Amino acid sequence: MRSRAIRSIIIALPLVAIAASAAFLFRTEKATASSIVALRAFDLHAREAVDALADLRAGQQAYVAAGQGVAFWMPKVASTTDAVTTAVRALRQAATAADARISLDQAATTIDEFADIDKRARDYLKSGQPLMAGDVIFTEGAEAAAAAARQVETARLAEDQAFDQASSQLRKQEAMMLAAAAAIGALALLLLASVPSAMHEDVTPMPVDGLAEESTARLLPNLAKAPPAKTPDVPKALETPAGSSAGPILKSAAALATDVGRARDLDDLARLLERMAELIDASGVVIWLGGLGGADLRAVLAHGYTPDVVARMPAVPRSAHNAAASAYRTGELQIVLSRPGGGSGAIVAPILVADGCIGALSAEIRSGGEGSQTVQALATIFAAQLANVISAAPADAVAAETKSASA
Repeated sequence: MRSRAIRSIIIALPLVAIAASAAFLFRTEKATASSIVALRAFDLHAREAVDALADLRAGQQAYVAAGQGVAFWMPKVASTTDAVTTAVRALRQAATAADARISLDQAATTIDEFADIDKRARDYLKSGQPLMAGDVIFTEGAEAAAAAARQVETARLAEDQAFDQASSQLRKQEAMMLAAAAAIGALALLLLASVPSAMHEDVTPMPVDGLAEESTARLLPNLAKAPPAKTPDVPKALETPAGSSAGPILKSAAALATDVGRARDLDDLARLLERMAELIDASGVVIWLGGLGGADLRAVLAHGYTPDVVARMPAVPRSAHNAAASAYRTGELQIVLSRPGGGSGAIVAPILVADGCIGALSAEIRSGGEGSQTVQALATIFAAQLANVISAAPADAVAAETKSASA
């Protein structure tokens, strides 16, 4: 096979690999975007179902409340029960995780039990036994509604975990495809270096005599008229400036991380929070401080909120069911997805020291940016720098500055 054909094949190999990688990345990113939309819709409907279950429990308790009438509340509870049942069935069909489907099946069974309990309470009321009806409502009815709400919430969390695992698997596959394309490109370069150029291909030589006559007749007149040849200067090799992979965002992040590392107290950090918020497009940033002993998280410093709002921020127990407490307990980054037409998303990064987690950095992100890996990485970097500053300060000094900042 001639070398020109071989070189063409070798050049085509990395192009095909790049095209295949690009097609795969396009499909996976499109699938991820669709999954995010579906997850947000599932999350929204699950929260609405939980709220409806709370309304269901309150409406049933109104049967025996003073000043309330069963003529209004009984049809209200019946219609709400039907709506919740339909919503749970729809969630069951939309669920992709096996654990979520199991929890939703349990929730549907619990709602059916609530309907039976509601029927018994109505029968007691019709027979003139309000005390028996109240006992059934405030014990069995309340517990059934609360259990169904917990099961729906468990299904929502299971869907979130399944999405995170699927996204992680897709990212690994994308990385493998890119690595394979890079390997094929490197192999192609090695092969090109070993394949002779087409200029060195064998050609049928002309007869020596004919070549001499043709060359002499064509070249001698031109050489007689041409000026003396001048040896061209060989240009020096151009120095290619070392390219930097850090873009403007990374340069800003490096400068901010340096300034955070040089901060001496909370006053210095307060001046840097605004830059931090602008870099990650956050409408508000809060530094929460706890301790290695598991003390409650307290807002030490904030940006984007009025002093009154910061003063009213309650302490967050380590066992609380929210993103800040979860980051504090697990030492892992927590992400709260934004909802269509609802509140903004958020990122909570743990503040880790050598012995464990001492606090958290929470940021309320605009425009759905909480799903960006760049924003997540920047938040993690800032939290790491905050850990160096906070851990270097004595505990009593941090407490004193916290009281003064709150005042």
